[in-house]
Amino acid sequence: MSADAPLLEVEHLSVAFTTDAGTARAIEDVSFTLHSGETLGIVGESGSGKSMTAMAIMGILPKSAVVSGSIRLRGRELVGLSDDELREVRGNEIAIVFQDALTALNPVATVGEQLIEAVRVHRPDTSREQRRARAIELLTLVGIPAPEKRIERYPHEFSGGMRQRVMIAMSIANEPDLLIADEPTTALDVTVQAQVLEVLREVQRRTGTTVVVITHDLGVVAGIADRVIVMYAGGVVEAADVDPLFYETGHPYTSGLLASLPRLDRRSSREERLYQIPGQPPIATKWPEGCRFAPRCAHAVAGRCDVVVPPPVNVGGTHTVSCVRVGEWREEVV
Repeated sequence: MSADAPLLEVEHLSVAFTTDAGTARAIEDVSFTLHSGETLGIVGESGSGKSMTAMAIMGILPKSAVVSGSIRLRGRELVGLSDDELREVRGNEIAIVFQDALTALNPVATVGEQLIEAVRVHRPDTSREQRRARAIELLTLVGIPAPEKRIERYPHEFSGGMRQRVMIAMSIANEPDLLIADEPTTALDVTVQAQVLEVLREVQRRTGTTVVVITHDLGVVAGIADRVIVMYAGGVVEAADVDPLFYETGHPYTSGLLASLPRLDRRSSREERLYQIPGQPPIATKWPEGCRFAPRCAHAVAGRCDVVVPPPVNVGGTHTVSCVRVGEWREEVV
C-alpha cells in the first residue's frame, strides 16, 4: 500500500436484521474513508446508526445481522472474515472504548488483572513482569495517579472519569492502528468530559493512533475531530471537515443539531427554551419514502423531498450533503 492510502475504507455498508415487525435496516449505504493520524467524529441522534457502524467495523454484530458492502483496513477486507480471524484484528489492529465503563469492566477482577489480560491475549510471549510493567505504563499514559497502587484496585473504587481512563488504557494496550470511542463522555460532568477528551488527544499525540469519536454532541467533536460525518436514520446526511461543517452547514438536520446546542455568545431570556428538532426519528422497520428527514424538516417540499432519495452532492472540497434542496433551504432561514 502507498503511504497516502486510507487506513480505513467503508463503502456502501449496510446492516439489516429480521424482526417480528419486519426487516430493520439499521444502516444503509454508509461510505467514508479515514487516513492514519486523523480523528473522525460521527454524530447524530440515538438510533441514527452511529454505534451500529462501529460494531460493524469491529465485527461484533449479532449473528442475525445481514451485512453487505465493504470494510477495508489497510486494504484488507474485514466483511466475511471468520470469528478467529476477527479476533486477531480486534484489540490488536482495531480497539473500542465503550460508553459505560462500569459495565464494560469486570467487577470481580482488579484493574491490573484486566490490563494484563489485554496484553497477554495478543502478546503471549511476554512475561508476567513485562505485562505488569506495561499495565503501569498505560495507566500513567492516561493520567491515573499513583498507578503502582491503583493497579491493585477494583473498578468500583474508581470514579466515572477514572474508569473511562482505564477503558482507554485497555483499548490502547496493544497499540492498535484504529481506536473507536463510542460515546466516551456519556454521563460524565463537563469538567470530566474535557479531561477524557484531553486523554484521547494525548494518546493520539504519543501513539499516532487514528481515532473515531462517536457522539450525539456536536460540541464534543468541535474540539477534537478533523472531519465529521452526520448520520440520520441509518445514513450519512452530511460529511465535511470540522470547520466547514460548523460554519457552512449544508443540511437542515445538521443545522437543527447545531441550533440545539447552548451558546454562551447569545443572550436569551430565562423563559426561552433551547431549540428542539420537531417530531421523532423514524424506526428502522418503517423508513419514510424519499428523504428520511423530510417529515421533520421545516424546508421540505412536497413532491420532491418525500419522493426522491437524495444522493450526496459535493458542495466544495470534501464537503458533501445529501439534500435535494441543498443551497436552496438556507435562503428561507430568517
